[in-house]
Amino acid sequence: MIEKLEFLGAVDSIMSGLTPSTWQVFKSVLMSFFGVQTEATRQMDFTHGKPGQFIIIGLVLTALFIVMVFTAVKVVLYFALGS
Repeated sequence: MIEKLEFLGAVDSIMSGLTPSTWQVFKSVLMSFFGVQTEATRQMDFTHGKPGQFIIIGLVLTALFIVMVFTAVKVVLYFALGS
């Protein structure tokens, strides 16, 4: 059901000829992190997307992921070592 809705959203964007919104780019980058992006969304990204948007959002999400992993390790070590 979700894939169908994403496909319809991608088709609507392609039909209108508009570049993807920031929210659409964010969702696309996030889904590509998990490897679950639909073919229609990927095609829309490559045909109508601006590379700069994808690069900036990708870097921000990567930095956020690194901070989350670092924080999780620090918390686990704090409780494991008791200091």
